[in-house]
Amino acid sequence: MRLISGFFTVGFWTLASRILGFVRDVLIAGYLGTGVAHQAFVAAFTLPNLFRRFFAEGAFNMAFVPMFSKRLEAGTDPEGFASDAMSALAGILIVLTVIAQITMPWLIYAQVAGFAGTEKFDLAVAFGRAAFPYIIFISLAALLSGVLNSAGRFAAAAAAPVLLNVLFITGIVLAGALGWDIGWTLIWTVPFAGIGQLALVWWAAKRAGFSIMPHWPRWTPELKRLAVIAAPAALAGGVVQINLLVGRQVASQFDSAISWLYNADRLYQLPLGVVGIAIGIVLLPELSRRLQADDTEAGQHAFSRAGEMALALTVPSAVALFVVPLPVVGVLFERGAFTAQDTDATAIAVAVYGLGLPAFVLQKVFQPLYFARENTRTPFHYALVAMIVNAVIAIGLAPLIGYISAAIATTIAGWVMFALLRAGSRKMGEAAQFDARFKRRVWRIVAASALMGAMLVLTMLLIGPMFGIDGWRYLALLILIGIGMISYALIGHWIGAFRLSDFRNAMRRQR
Repeated sequence: MRLISGFFTVGFWTLASRILGFVRDVLIAGYLGTGVAHQAFVAAFTLPNLFRRFFAEGAFNMAFVPMFSKRLEAGTDPEGFASDAMSALAGILIVLTVIAQITMPWLIYAQVAGFAGTEKFDLAVAFGRAAFPYIIFISLAALLSGVLNSAGRFAAAAAAPVLLNVLFITGIVLAGALGWDIGWTLIWTVPFAGIGQLALVWWAAKRAGFSIMPHWPRWTPELKRLAVIAAPAALAGGVVQINLLVGRQVASQFDSAISWLYNADRLYQLPLGVVGIAIGIVLLPELSRRLQADDTEAGQHAFSRAGEMALALTVPSAVALFVVPLPVVGVLFERGAFTAQDTDATAIAVAVYGLGLPAFVLQKVFQPLYFARENTRTPFHYALVAMIVNAVIAIGLAPLIGYISAAIATTIAGWVMFALLRAGSRKMGEAAQFDARFKRRVWRIVAASALMGAMLVLTMLLIGPMFGIDGWRYLALLILIGIGMISYALIGHWIGAFRLSDFRNAMRRQR
């Protein structure tokens, strides 16, 4: 089945990217700790990524992919539509970048008002101006990735983020060896990495037979419809970014909290990226094609298998992040300028984010149901509700419990958003409902994950002292991960949560 094969392709490359991203973050933490340069880098680097949610994997692409997929299925000039969309997007992004260069101090203040009047603020503004052009290249690369994904060619688009992390790691190593400033080396790597990613997917699209080139923007009926569909999704993306800004503003009021939450976010983003993003990328064009062909049975099957795969891989990850965050954070990050205090604070955030991981992934499963139907208004209304929940909790609890209120708010808002998406999908008919196989397996997945969590706790009691010995803590973490994976695989297979042959067959189809 192309859905599962595509999922494994995207998941493999996303996993490679996230592992390299960990290597990158470990190196950055070792060199910069949670000091001024690291906090300024986080504020600057997240700025183009914030806008990227609108134009890359966010609003524009969520509207573009279903429209392109349907044109590809029907054979109605998909290349011309993609070229027009790329040209319009490029024009918008160039104007946005010019405006951002002028208003950078205000953009940084909107993120981290707690930095105002300190050297962190001035450095973040300078870093932001250098990094922001990345938005142009990565957004155009995302559009071309949507073209490739719609055609069932997932490898090049999924591999592009690997290039970003390879360049980051190379820059850090060179900076350390040649005595360059680490912070400035990192920030200048950002736009150059965007150029490299764009070149990679453009070449892959050309090899796939899509000759897509930008031209002077022109307003067409198709682009008008694209704008109408994308507008509510953009507003919904804006709401999501407000949630992130609220959390960052709360964190900026507490020393080093920006760095703690950033590192915790990177850790829980590993399973979210590998599973959730992979599911979303593959499922959206699949559902769009099924709707175009009016194939309800195949649509339900694709939706159910995506949900089943998502939960089978993320529920155990959530349990692990909740029950053993301290040894994981300590082994991965605690070295150089990253202290034991930083480990403790980051581990608390990891545990809280872990509780929300299934909700974040299930959102990626349910959102394509709406986007494939070119319905972007309903998710926007749901996002507004989640935004209010996030803001009330984050701001209301901050004076009582400090920086961790931002993580708690993110997790609770994530579950609220999932509940709303699930309730809304009930009106979409049988194709938007999980099938009998999913309903049989979901509770067994939860049971297998809980038993795996108990095994992890028992293992920690037995090998806990190893984590306090230099050199042995790496082996201890490998043992802990190995016990978790093996116990979950055996228990899950034994109680019927999944069949190991399902994964083997999917891998054979991928090859």
